Amino acid sequence: MTFTLNSPETQFAIQAVRQASSLAGQVQAELVNASLTKDDRSPVTVADLASQALVGYQLAREFPGDPLVAEEDSHSLRDPSNGKMLDQVTHYVDLFLPGSSSAQVCDWIDYGGGAPTSRFWTLDPIDGTKGYLRGDQYAIALALLIDGEVQVGVLGCPNLSDGYRPDAGGFGSLVVAVRGQGTWTTSLKAPGEFKRLHVSKRGQPSSTRILRSFESDHTNASQVDQLANELGVATQPVHLDSQAKYAILAAGEGDLIVRLISPSKPDYKEKIWDQAAGALIVEEAGGQITDLAGLPLDFTHGRTLRRNRGVLASNGHLHDPALAALRRIGA
Repeated sequence: MTFTLNSPETQFAIQAVRQASSLAGQVQAELVNASLTKDDRSPVTVADLASQALVGYQLAREFPGDPLVAEEDSHSLRDPSNGKMLDQVTHYVDLFLPGSSSAQVCDWIDYGGGAPTSRFWTLDPIDGTKGYLRGDQYAIALALLIDGEVQVGVLGCPNLSDGYRPDAGGFGSLVVAVRGQGTWTTSLKAPGEFKRLHVSKRGQPSSTRILRSFESDHTNASQVDQLANELGVATQPVHLDSQAKYAILAAGEGDLIVRLISPSKPDYKEKIWDQAAGALIVEEAGGQITDLAGLPLDFTHGRTLRRNRGVLASNGHLHDPALAALRRIGA
């Protein structure tokens, strides 16, 4: 299979994710430190907003007709009481786009308020808040969707090397999937040859390596334990935040990811930016991704996957056994 970076969309996505990853890393190095309180999210907020502004500017310049559907907006940032944070966000954007004004930065952030159409992009500017604040795993996730199908998915994983190996402070991983061309990875900070990723061939449920989040706000952690017991899993789970889990699954170093319904948020629906890039990365590596009922993820209904219930991603071989186990535990 030939992998080509010739399409303008793929080249744009790679460049945008590289720059946003570099910006996020700089914010992390300068603002995230041991003096932060447990609930201090201001550095990740600065990184979220500055990353989205950077990508919003680039997309408006390269593909002015394409909407961007992204997580953040500048509403609170425009409040005079948040002037210090606006100055910080503008400072970091200005490092990449010299001469940027605060007003321009807010407008570029709000470019992410677009509505999904037949062709649009979706962005999670910092996926994995807690991982980011710990100096652990997080990701910048960008995807292009056309007629409800993800066509290009790119993840920037600054603390993951070779697409799967935790390596804080290393060269990071750029993971790229193009529909029909597979999933590939190269260094995020020192680009080289692309290496193709393949999911594992593991088919024995008892040896399943489940990739689990530290963050449990949007899933049912106790039910994930039930699922593991139902499958007879004898291996320890791998804990990490963000869509970096999808990169590890695509690289064959994990076998199953499940997002169950949190009992505290029974009506929660997945946001498209949390799943689009990772979904294609898993599929093009030979894996499978559906909701908890086995239905394909439906990206045609706005900013959420409102026609789906939860998410199940696997190496393909373990998908049917996992779906059957989910039915047995009533998930």
